[in-house]
Amino acid sequence: MPNYSMFGMKLAHYFPYYRRNLRLALPVVLSQIGQVSVQLIDVMMVGHVGTTELAASAFVNNIFMIGMNFGMGLTLGLTPLVGNAFGNKEKSEVTVWLKNGMFTHIVAALVLTAIMSAVYFFLPVMGQQKDVISLAKPYYLLLCASYLPFILFFSFKQFFEGLGNTKMAMQITLISNVVNIIVNYVLIFGKFGFPAMGLVGAGIGTLVSRIIMPSLFILFIWKRKQHRIHFRNARLQPLELSRIKKVLKIGIPIALQIIVEVTAFGIGAIMMGWLGEKPLAAHQVALGLASFTYMISLGISQANTIRISHQMGNNDLKALKMAAFGSTHLVLAFMSFTALVFVFGKNYLPYLFTTDSHVVVIAAGLLVVAAVFQIFDGLQVVMLSTLRGMADVKIPMFIAFVAYLLIGIPTSYLLTFVAHIGPQGIWFGYLVGLGVAGLLFYFRFKHNIRKSA
Repeated sequence: MPNYSMFGMKLAHYFPYYRRNLRLALPVVLSQIGQVSVQLIDVMMVGHVGTTELAASAFVNNIFMIGMNFGMGLTLGLTPLVGNAFGNKEKSEVTVWLKNGMFTHIVAALVLTAIMSAVYFFLPVMGQQKDVISLAKPYYLLLCASYLPFILFFSFKQFFEGLGNTKMAMQITLISNVVNIIVNYVLIFGKFGFPAMGLVGAGIGTLVSRIIMPSLFILFIWKRKQHRIHFRNARLQPLELSRIKKVLKIGIPIALQIIVEVTAFGIGAIMMGWLGEKPLAAHQVALGLASFTYMISLGISQANTIRISHQMGNNDLKALKMAAFGSTHLVLAFMSFTALVFVFGKNYLPYLFTTDSHVVVIAAGLLVVAAVFQIFDGLQVVMLSTLRGMADVKIPMFIAFVAYLLIGIPTSYLLTFVAHIGPQGIWFGYLVGLGVAGLLFYFRFKHNIRKSA
């Protein structure tokens, strides 16, 4: 059997895989761009209200993202299960996973909403300035209220993406994003007779848009017979404890892996807050830009998970490897390009978010570090998506724990508060953690290929 390595074949052999992956990935990428664009616009709008508002937004979002990403991770476990059944042409299995998967996600979302709401009472003891806490508390409650509809949307999204339908989620995301931007503009700045609500206005906009997202999914399903039949058949399927356990068996390790990474970035944000509100605001600016490029790579990677799960269902190892490495080429090429954009645009891009010259200088320094970790961030996300498509989730979870929390965060702390490098030290820790994770995920994939050959 030929040895297909990441760069061991002529690129011409990968062209068909580039085309297939991009065709599937484009709607996912547009959906991801839509989501992160709204976040960026939120940051821009809030940043022009004031630096304290920007710092409060950064503080709360980094905490809330821990719980939100855990729920999103649970839903991601549905994609390989549905994709494998779809690849095997097992229609009844598809509807069984739909019923049991969505039930599991709704119950989990209710539990997680309660847990995250309790965190509200601990916000004042996290070492932030009083003005930041005062603005952050009502905004955080609005985010908690948006949690259940957001996870319901992702449950719909992962089911349909398991079937290879990536367009519906894209359309819904773009529509809801337009609504979010309009509501934000009106309520943050007080337009058309509404009072200027600042950060609270941004929270209301987020809540409204996240309620719209699952509502539109339900409407789309009801209007289209080919989609409605899956849900009609799913009602006839039983809830099975073994299926629920399988959804959790795959979803929880994915969720924990995401939580580990998000927690690392959240801890970094808290440490940045110890340096002051201007470094924290600069952190939010640089992270917003890095998140934009990451989301595009994530979109390609999520499409890669679908392709891998289908090839697993077809038992086609050669196509699986080619699809995986084809996606890796695309992600690394894109991240290399954006790394150059960060380096050459470091003194200009931050002005999109703030006019505070001190914040801009700090953010420019962070973008130089971000340019380097872009490459490793791309490698880790595409390799991880391949492992998820193969339903290999436990070992990657432990790899993430070691890379981000045992290596990355201690490195951030030592460089920032012992070596006194300053805000860049926290981001150098991110770079080290992402680098270790990306390389170990790649070696794990190579191990799986050798084992399956």
